[in-house]
Amino acid sequence: MDDSLSLEELREEIDDLRDLVKTLLTIIMEEADGVQSGAAPSIPHQPKRGYCM
Repeated sequence: MDDSLSLEELREEIDDLRDLVKTLLTIIMEEADGVQSGAAPSIPHQPKRGYCM
């Protein structure tokens, strides 16, 4: 096994993982409470922000 080849493979895997983490963090930040997508039911007489289901 060539060390430079395995090092390059590791770098590619790290880049893929970075992209995945960025994507997941974007999803979490955009829909933290689910309200934007309509996925979470709203609780009557509660503020629109500041609570978690």
